[in-house]
Amino acid sequence: MKRTSNFQNGLIWFGAGVSLAEILTGTAFAPLGIGRGFLAILVGHLIGCALLFLAGYIGGRTRLSAMETVKMSFGSRGGVLFAALNVLQLVGWTAIMIYDGALACNGIFSTGAWVWSLVIGGLIAVWILVGITNLGLINKIAMAALFVLTLVLCWVIFFRDGASAAVSGEAMSFGAAVELAVAMPLSWLPLISDYTREAEHPFGATMASTLSYFAVSCWMYVIGMGAAIYTGESDIAAIMVKAGLGVAALVILVLSTVTTTFLDAYSAGVSAESIWSKLDGRRSAIAVTVIGVIGAIAFPMDDITDFLYLIGSVFAPMIAVQIADNFLLHRDSSKRDFDALNLGVWLAGFLLYRWLMGVDFVLGCTLPDMVIVAALCVAARKLTKLD
Repeated sequence: MKRTSNFQNGLIWFGAGVSLAEILTGTAFAPLGIGRGFLAILVGHLIGCALLFLAGYIGGRTRLSAMETVKMSFGSRGGVLFAALNVLQLVGWTAIMIYDGALACNGIFSTGAWVWSLVIGGLIAVWILVGITNLGLINKIAMAALFVLTLVLCWVIFFRDGASAAVSGEAMSFGAAVELAVAMPLSWLPLISDYTREAEHPFGATMASTLSYFAVSCWMYVIGMGAAIYTGESDIAAIMVKAGLGVAALVILVLSTVTTTFLDAYSAGVSAESIWSKLDGRRSAIAVTVIGVIGAIAFPMDDITDFLYLIGSVFAPMIAVQIADNFLLHRDSSKRDFDALNLGVWLAGFLLYRWLMGVDFVLGCTLPDMVIVAALCVAARKLTKLD
């Protein structure tokens, strides 16, 4: 198997971070103000990306896909539950990303959002067919273009007018803002091992992936927040049009959507293989892309906040159990059908997360949920003395 370098993994996660969805999520931080908003973004990403690193390193050192590592904690059949849930959330992400990208592109060149959905879907299919280890030059060109154009976008938002606009909307609590910042890196937890498993140097590649995503995702959130504060505008396409970026704006929107959504569709295919080994991952990824295009055309998907929290409630306790099993207990249940104890701990963590959503804790609900779940996992294993 051709292994990916640290640099290639960093590029992959640079592309994951440059996302219209992250910019749009960042606009929600504007009522907090630039100081508190930035602090909430930073704290949330520190929490989320620490978890992202641990999840990715499990896959890197075991050479297993994300959903195959899940079977190590929940059993061969128990892991299928999470693989199925992961495929569903990735189909949802694929549709949401295509929808956001098509809507923004249509705001620049009004040919119909459905047309842009087809264009973006077609390019995602090309990325999938080329393959993760063969993207080399394509990825370098795409990332270089995105880097330059997002610098231009930063200049337009933060330095062009120099005046702050009035920010409307009710400010969320600091804890809720932290949780919204955690939510994006958390949504990648069930995917990252699909890429680190192919790394030449697992630790270095996982670290490069995490740091790349951390920096770029924070940057995207800040762009969104700055757009709302300094221009009074949350429509990034409209800001680009007013700035006269034209074709350059279109390049940003299309490339950022493709490089991010490709990861969702690709990992959906990998997860599908975990459900049924006879499925072809690449074909499944193409099928997910097609479903995503249809969903983007057929359904409105403007508010994804509840979707992000649902992902958190499912996958935060899942990865907490994995972290406890892999790094503290050094266990492997992959040869069993089910690990009933860990499934019970996960269910308790899921319910705890939903309850914590109503508690205004300064660091959000993901961190306390995962600490409690990991501790519960270790304690339950020690007390029951189940191997």
